[in-house]
Amino acid sequence: MLDNAENPGNIELKNDSIITPQSEEKLVDKEIEDSLENVVNEVNEVDEDDEAVNEIEKSVAENAENEEEKEAQQDLQPQVKYNKLTLEELVGILADTIENNPVQKIKSQIDTIKTTFNKKFGALLAEKKAAFLAEGGNSIDFQFSSPVKIEYNNLLSAYKKKRDTYYNDLETRLNNNLERRLQVIEDLKTLIETAEPSTMYKNFKEIESAWRLIGPVPKSHYNDTWKIYHHHVERFYDLLNFSNDFRDLDFRHNLEEKLKIIEKAEALVDEKDVNIAAKELQELHKAWKEDIGPVAKEMRENVWKKFSAVTKKIHDKRHDHFKEMRSKFQEIIEKKLEVVAAIKSYDTSNNKTHNDWQKSIKDIEKLRQEYFSIGKLPYSKSEEVWQKFKAATKKFNTSKNIFYKEEKNDQQENLEEKIKLIEIAESLKDSEDWEKDTNTMKKIQADWKKIGHVPRKFSDDIWKRFKSACNLYFERLHEQKNKVSEDEQAVVDEKKKYLDNLKTIKAPTKDKVLKAINEWNDLGKLPRNMRHLDDKFNKQVDKLFDEDTSLDKNEVVMLKFTNVVDTYVADEDSRKLDSEELFIRKKIDEVVREIQQLENNLGFFSNVSEDNPLVLNVKNKVNEFKENLEVWKQKLSYLKKQDY
Repeated sequence: MLDNAENPGNIELKNDSIITPQSEEKLVDKEIEDSLENVVNEVNEVDEDDEAVNEIEKSVAENAENEEEKEAQQDLQPQVKYNKLTLEELVGILADTIENNPVQKIKSQIDTIKTTFNKKFGALLAEKKAAFLAEGGNSIDFQFSSPVKIEYNNLLSAYKKKRDTYYNDLETRLNNNLERRLQVIEDLKTLIETAEPSTMYKNFKEIESAWRLIGPVPKSHYNDTWKIYHHHVERFYDLLNFSNDFRDLDFRHNLEEKLKIIEKAEALVDEKDVNIAAKELQELHKAWKEDIGPVAKEMRENVWKKFSAVTKKIHDKRHDHFKEMRSKFQEIIEKKLEVVAAIKSYDTSNNKTHNDWQKSIKDIEKLRQEYFSIGKLPYSKSEEVWQKFKAATKKFNTSKNIFYKEEKNDQQENLEEKIKLIEIAESLKDSEDWEKDTNTMKKIQADWKKIGHVPRKFSDDIWKRFKSACNLYFERLHEQKNKVSEDEQAVVDEKKKYLDNLKTIKAPTKDKVLKAINEWNDLGKLPRNMRHLDDKFNKQVDKLFDEDTSLDKNEVVMLKFTNVVDTYVADEDSRKLDSEELFIRKKIDEVVREIQQLENNLGFFSNVSEDNPLVLNVKNKVNEFKENLEVWKQKLSYLKKQDY
């Protein structure tokens, strides 16, 4: 009879389906199912196991079926940055992956390539459609065919066929292994009922070896077949009374191995990583079931209870860990929802410029990073929060995309306006209507600055083109202004010579200086680029006036002033003349205010004698200011007489 300590759980078989990685339900052959049911009926039901052991048993069964694929997946790790590849390169990688790897190893790689390809091709398709519609096409008439997409589809079809073939074969192997295990169970039953005492132990070892060589079976039948097999193994050992040496030797060996497993399990209680502990505990349960036979009947319950107890400790520790994590999950959820609310309520209504949106994008990116840094959640708890997060960021991105779509239209209009200005600038490259076209060029330069951004891909090219056209015009203008005719050059030469001779005048008088001024003017007008010679002449004249001691100071000032003004008039420099008049009027106002202030101050000295030093000082200053005022008025009067 099956011992309930060594073999927990009711033995109950159902028509469970075998789930392949394709999630396709494929039933075990009816003949195998019936055979298994007949065997199960021979095994007595026992009490139900505790939750910890049941959970481990279930995990062992699932891992047993998927062991082949699990090992395969460890061999192949994705290393390619698929998002940086072109469509053609992705198709090349897809073909190479399918061709040179076992089909059960490449699911994650294929999925990644599919996601990347579909995203890139979708973007290409949208671009082609937008161009088609922009050219006046109708959406219903849009069609796009690509050789790379055809090749991609063919490769995926080949992969699916290869994958289906593999999993069909896998299903067949699992069912064949199940049938072989059932046959081993039948052979063991026959051995118990008919074997000769002298050969039954040897035959049993052969059956035991055959069992261990059989590969994985459908997970829905893994535990039941093992329990049935183990039940009959115990029956065999209970009947093996003819040779206690053989039986006791096996029992001692099995006991030692099971105690080692218990010792390893006890060490896992202190493992900090509960997931590692649970995974290794599954391996220990698998070894307990598949690699080690029964122990002496009187030891079975005690040994199993020890293993079951340590299993429960690890299970409870893991359960407590996830219970604690669940309490933290709620805290994480609340913090993530706060970030979601901040993103959702983020105000973009005042964003009017590119810089405004760039600042907002940085703000949202900070919130996104905060969301991800708060902590991770299991899928069952994260999905709802994640959908809210996506909806909030989508709201922001929608507003941003609307702005940049409109900005793109505005930039296209700006581009067209700037191209018009370029065409005007280029049309003036051979013009010689300097006065008119110079004003035009200055205006289009000012207009250029007022126009906003253009699409980035055109920005550098149109700026170089505009700058080149403007530079060409103004270089020609400056060349024209700096061009000196033969007659103008003769005037320059004569005035340079006269300027050198002027420096040799000794004992200058008013008449000599005025004569020099007239002779200078009679030599002719200097070209614009040589006007600095007039400044040098005026400085020399000022020096000569200062050397004539017979002249009154104010007279010298007026002579210097009239000389400079006459130079401005001769050059028709109205800007400098206007500036000079503005300056003189300002000085007159200042002097008048000073005089008024000083005269007001004299009113405070009504009871002071006239010869008081302080009073005399103020009166002297008033007289000086009045003299200066007279000179400034003379200057203004002289300016007003000029015709300019």
